[in-house]
Amino acid sequence: MKTKIFFIAAATLFTITAINVFADPAEPTPQTTAEDTASTPMPTVVSPPVPKTITFAGENIDFDRSDMYERLDRELSQMCYMHSSTMLMLKRANRYFPVIAPILKKNGVPEDLVYLACIESSLNQRAYSPAKAAGLWQFIASTAKQYGLEVNDYVDERYNIEKATAAAARYLKNSYAKYGNWESAMASYNGGQARVTNELSSQLADSAFDLYLVEETSRYPFRVYAAKALMENPSKYGFRLKASQFYAPIKYTEVTVNSTIDDLPAWAQQQGTTYAMLREYNPWLRAKSLPVTAGKSYTIKIPKKESLSRSANTIQKQHLYNPRWAE
Repeated sequence: MKTKIFFIAAATLFTITAINVFADPAEPTPQTTAEDTASTPMPTVVSPPVPKTITFAGENIDFDRSDMYERLDRELSQMCYMHSSTMLMLKRANRYFPVIAPILKKNGVPEDLVYLACIESSLNQRAYSPAKAAGLWQFIASTAKQYGLEVNDYVDERYNIEKATAAAARYLKNSYAKYGNWESAMASYNGGQARVTNELSSQLADSAFDLYLVEETSRYPFRVYAAKALMENPSKYGFRLKASQFYAPIKYTEVTVNSTIDDLPAWAQQQGTTYAMLREYNPWLRAKSLPVTAGKSYTIKIPKKESLSRSANTIQKQHLYNPRWAE
């Protein structure tokens, strides 16, 4: 009897040992904790609404076609969930749209093209890309010079909002005349006129909507449409801002300079401001001096002190560029 009990005990011990030996060390026995049993609510993630149509530059764009719907859905989803970038873009728009829109209109380009600048730079006037494109409209140096902008070590008018906007308008107007539609004109702004022209011809298409292009260029018009949809009604897409949180337009004293300034920091001090302020509001200035050749002149903006005070320039909803931007 003792012998039988011994063998039963030994067999049991062997079985337990075998289980331990052959158990997968990468899969420890799960243990239930108080944290596991507690209910932890996750933040709600919703898919942004995709409009059936968008009116852009006086034309109705229909997104019933599956590929067009999905392309717009992608851009709206990304824009909605890049919270900080989109929110800053909205705040800056109140400062820059009043400057950009009239220049586009003056040059015969629809106001809706302001949204192209949003996609190019998120309305960051000092934007500079890895491809060496600069300013709100992200011109590369060669194209900037082609459209009349000065680019050198002392002056870079790609950062001059008024002059760069006029140059962008000329480019877009030229492209529209070539293609007859704004989607192709916008695609050419990203991919170049030569590429879009060649692809329209080789693919037997009339519109960038029907072109197989590199992904960045293919997405480009839809990013512009997404910016318009969201920025026309931000609260619909979850952005809730107060009017006072938007950036107010800056008022300036404009000084015409027609002779060389050897020392811009000293000159700024004479104007009652600082070199830092000079560069902030005249980002086209690229050095601490400004050579001016005979017959040439530049306009330098000196921000008015009262304009720089947020408490003295509290924005009311009705004074926003688009009152629907704020709650």
